[in-house]
Amino acid sequence: METVYLDNNATTQTDPEVLEAMLPFLKDQYGNPSSIHRFGGMVRRHIDRAREQVAALLGASPQEILFTSCGSESNNMVLKGFCDTRKHGRGTIVTSSVEHPAVRNTARHLKTTGAVLFELGVDSEGMIPTDSFYEGMVDSDTLVSLMWANNETGVLFPIEQIASHVKGKGGMFHTDAVQAVGKIPIDLSKTPVDFLSLSGHKVHAPKGIGALYIRTGVKLPPLLHGGHQEFGLRAGTENVAYIVGLGKACELAMEHMEEENTRVSSMRDRLEEALLSNCQKAKLNGHKQMRLPNTTNISFEAIEGEAILLHLDEQGIAASSGSACTTGSLEPSHVMIAMGIPYTYAHSSTRFSLSRFTTDQQIDLVIKNMPSIVEKLRKISPYVE
Repeated sequence: METVYLDNNATTQTDPEVLEAMLPFLKDQYGNPSSIHRFGGMVRRHIDRAREQVAALLGASPQEILFTSCGSESNNMVLKGFCDTRKHGRGTIVTSSVEHPAVRNTARHLKTTGAVLFELGVDSEGMIPTDSFYEGMVDSDTLVSLMWANNETGVLFPIEQIASHVKGKGGMFHTDAVQAVGKIPIDLSKTPVDFLSLSGHKVHAPKGIGALYIRTGVKLPPLLHGGHQEFGLRAGTENVAYIVGLGKACELAMEHMEEENTRVSSMRDRLEEALLSNCQKAKLNGHKQMRLPNTTNISFEAIEGEAILLHLDEQGIAASSGSACTTGSLEPSHVMIAMGIPYTYAHSSTRFSLSRFTTDQQIDLVIKNMPSIVEKLRKISPYVE
């Protein structure tokens, strides 16, 4: 049975061109990039090239790109590093109630060590009110950390507008852009972001590689101490093959950006319209316009989300209920709760996230199977009167 993979916000398949670019550094080009000899220097040049590729996708300078192991590490480095530079670790962190656990849980940990934490609410469409923290909340001891795109609903926060306000008040601004990078245009030469986190396995690179953008002139202490690697900010011999893979993935993302916003978006809309029209009591979660081109999140009243996923899986269809990091929980996701989605809908939220490898035939299969799955589960649901 062919797998219809519609869980690309959880992880993406590694692009064959990315794998091909990586292979030499897993075989013959194994030198240490810190070595003085030519064999190591040759490898160093490929790391430099990858840094240029990541920077180009973001509208940044190569010297502003730091390679990490993942988005979670990048987020931890920013939040913990910011507090480390404040007296007694008592900086102020402003974030939202719908952040990924990599930001949400890190910020809550820092609160226990002395930081002041504000979590801003969202409206019923998952959008943050742009004036919710404008008066008296942001100063030079404040870090505002907001995701560019929500991993569950795809909702896009107005990062450009909020970042400009924060910088105008003297604060620092970080965005977890793990879901946004490669799917929508980002130009950090025009958006006053101090820090931006990204993850390779969301852009068709392997798991285990990420990056952190740090604007020129902004200081941040290392999370890992040791050697001189990564401008002295992240010790440890570089994961060369994966860095090269991330660079290639970012180059390919630039080439396919228009496709993400046209063909992929069109397939998403066709799937969404069919499910909302043909499935009983279906409801879209999130903002209709301000969202990623590949993501739709739909609830089906009085049905268990896990049951939907199991039935889809029997048909070879992979989707998600909430985020991958909350799999195993029987409670609605914190994102659905923050949006005020009624429990009978929140518990069944189902996310379909597409990629450039998704086909129309795969979408047809979901459209064919989903109405009967919903009808079957509604008949046996104890919550249907």
